Amino acid sequence: MLGEGILKGLAETAKNFFGSYVSKERLTTVQYPEERIPTVENARVFPFLVYDGPDWEAGLRCVSCQICEKECPPKCIFIEKSKDKKPDFVGKMQFYPVRFDIDTSVCMSCQICVEVCPFDAIRMNTGFELATGDRFGGLLLDRKHLAHSNEYYHSIHPTEAAEVDARRAEEKAAAEAKAKAAAEAAAAKAAAAPAAAPAPTKQPAEGGS
Repeated sequence: MLGEGILKGLAETAKNFFGSYVSKERLTTVQYPEERIPTVENARVFPFLVYDGPDWEAGLRCVSCQICEKECPPKCIFIEKSKDKKPDFVGKMQFYPVRFDIDTSVCMSCQICVEVCPFDAIRMNTGFELATGDRFGGLLLDRKHLAHSNEYYHSIHPTEAAEVDARRAEEKAAAEAKAKAAAEAAAAKAAAAPAAAPAPTKQPAEGGS
């Protein structure tokens, strides 16, 4: 029947409209900003940087590999690598970003930066209230504004964050086991070294017959 789909849509709209006067479940709108609909876990707006521990600057996971900067389609990520290094979560010395900026006026929320990051350092935020009167400087977020704790990451993406933590824990355990095995091997080699050394040759006494 011609127009059957349109009639079904109008019927559903009418059902929700009249039903909203007797049932809150039929009310399809909320009184924003006083009322807010919970954000779904898979929502994505703009990227943010994850850090571990209480200090955002010391705990940043980013090692300044610049892969996200190179792969970003609109080129809205700007990274400056440090000259020195700091230990990461497994104790390996890594570079860190002394500058990490994202121009949110250019970012298209494609999530490519998240997909190419091998260190679980950058993830997509769900916050969308970023309006500002400064259309230039106000939309350029630096690393301090981009940094959010791992606890915050768990609060917005609990399933994904739990998987990342489990994988990182396995990597840390493997690194610790490898370091322990290397230390034990070095200790065993050091203990065996004196026993394997040749005994000193006895010199003949002077003035003998």
